[in-house]
Amino acid sequence: MDPSLRIVPASSSKTASIQSTTNSLGLHDTLQYGPRSLEAEVKSTGGFKDRVENWDAAQDNLKLTMERNVFGLHAPMRKLMERKIVSSGMPHLPTMRPSNIHLDILMGRDQLIGPGDVFLGPDSGPAFDLHKEFEKRASK
Repeated sequence: MDPSLRIVPASSSKTASIQSTTNSLGLHDTLQYGPRSLEAEVKSTGGFKDRVENWDAAQDNLKLTMERNVFGLHAPMRKLMERKIVSSGMPHLPTMRPSNIHLDILMGRDQLIGPGDVFLGPDSGPAFDLHKEFEKRASK
């Protein structure tokens, strides 16, 4: 078959990034560059791997943008201000694991169960005696 009459170009061994094969609308140009390769998309810098790694940040940004569009600029600004205030170093008892439940509530993570909730991690150990801890501090 004559190559000039082909609708889709023959597959080439070179892999192009998704950004370099997009048209003016931001879509992959199949007629010019051939079918999309998942291998090239996974290996590219802005591909699937980056989307998965930045999923939480992207979803949070989307929620803040939707709040701004619905309620105005003050809503996401207030939420970000509250997060900053709560995430500052708050003192905790020496016998308890440091936890920031306030930030979890503001971020919407209070209703999720993650690996950290099930497996306590290396800082989970035997319970300390609160009186001994205060005696150590008083003796110093």
